Amino acid sequence: MSEQTAAATSERGYRKTRRGYVVSDKMQKTVVVEVEDRVKHPLYAKVIRRTTKVKAHDEASVAGVGDLVLIAETRPLSATKRWRVVEVLERAK
Repeated sequence: MSEQTAAATSERGYRKTRRGYVVSDKMQKTVVVEVEDRVKHPLYAKVIRRTTKVKAHDEASVAGVGDLVLIAETRPLSATKRWRVVEVLERAK
């Protein structure tokens, strides 16, 4: 039994997780999350903030605008949705 579960987890592979802020919750079961990436400039060594907006599946519609959420990579759920909300880390004030 343990061999089967170990094989299933090894087949699935590593899933990326990111933290970000919800910027829109106007769609049904979908939120737009802004993910920040800090990159050091190759020449000037200054830290640059790069942001990306991704759509994440929120089945129970628990996340609202301004919430800090943890999202995980998943199979394509629609034309633009490749992430799902795992948990709300911090509610908006």
